[in-house]
Amino acid sequence: MYFCVWLFLNVYLFQRDYSNRICWGGLKRTVLYYVSESGLEHSSSPEDDTPPIPVCQNFMVPKKEISMFPDMGKWKRSQAYADYMGFILTLNEGVKGKKLTCEYKVSETIEKLLVLLGTLDRWIDETPPEDQPSRFGNKAYRTWYAKLDQEAEGLVAAVIPEDKAAAAPEIAVYLKEAVGNSTRIDYGTGHEAAFAIFLCCLCKIGALRVDDQLAIIFKVFDRYLVVMRKLQKTYRMEPAGSQGVWGLDDFQFLPFIWGSSQFVDHPTLEPKHFVDEKVVNENHHDYMFLECIKFINEMKTGPFAEHSNQLWNISAVPTWSKVNQGLIRMYKAECLEKFPVIQHFKFGSLISIQPVKP
Repeated sequence: MYFCVWLFLNVYLFQRDYSNRICWGGLKRTVLYYVSESGLEHSSSPEDDTPPIPVCQNFMVPKKEISMFPDMGKWKRSQAYADYMGFILTLNEGVKGKKLTCEYKVSETIEKLLVLLGTLDRWIDETPPEDQPSRFGNKAYRTWYAKLDQEAEGLVAAVIPEDKAAAAPEIAVYLKEAVGNSTRIDYGTGHEAAFAIFLCCLCKIGALRVDDQLAIIFKVFDRYLVVMRKLQKTYRMEPAGSQGVWGLDDFQFLPFIWGSSQFVDHPTLEPKHFVDEKVVNENHHDYMFLECIKFINEMKTGPFAEHSNQLWNISAVPTWSKVNQGLIRMYKAECLEKFPVIQHFKFGSLISIQPVKP
């Protein structure tokens, strides 16, 4: 176990990478991050009230651009990569040390997104699983997905401002990508990333603003997780590209990053405590990380160290800050730099494959 902890710290924590940028609300706000050997630091904080710069109005239906392994270089140099990592890191900074139950602003757009997710949840209830010989991949999921495929643009149009209605077809693609694959009936971190991209797009067109940061994670993303878990259980979805016990989790990654950030500088709860079922049951309403652990405990049997070995090893890391930094590194290495994941990403005018501007 101690070797695995050393490996986690050295492979995923103590690496150098000096710049990640985010465009928020159509380049409304640029946040520069850098990583030193002591971890991620926030180096600038422009005024939140800066008016948004209008984004390009030539919206387009996103398409795949990464078709071969050599294309991965194009992805890592792209504006899309810079914007996506910047978005993840900005939200990571925003939730640091805060509980799910803390007070925060809930805007009209946030409320509309919750209605959207409530609609997806209701459709699950209206589409019960079919009786079939196969245990996994219930075909009723395809019926559920067909409804989303048909209604996605309308759902997005109801969320975004009327003057940005032309963006609905582009943004709707990411909503449809965020719920799993209807052919394979599976779900994984690539689909989760599509939902984060969906939210990033809403920020870039100005539908979501800087002061929505806490609600984006604590309200919208948390509700998204509830719906995805319901999909996974109802239709027995397969984990897409699962690494089994060697992966962090069968389905999710981002809630572990943001959830570990919530714990930074916590006065009593340390990483070693999340493997204690009593601690999880008493605190999961406040912490996204523990919600994930609770779901794993409900879905898997046997010793935690055997069915979730990576998480078990991470529980021995001394501080939440180091866990958070290591998970960010792990996410980049195991998800964003893996061709089998990125080949399915789609790029348009908002999430652009064009090289990042200097």
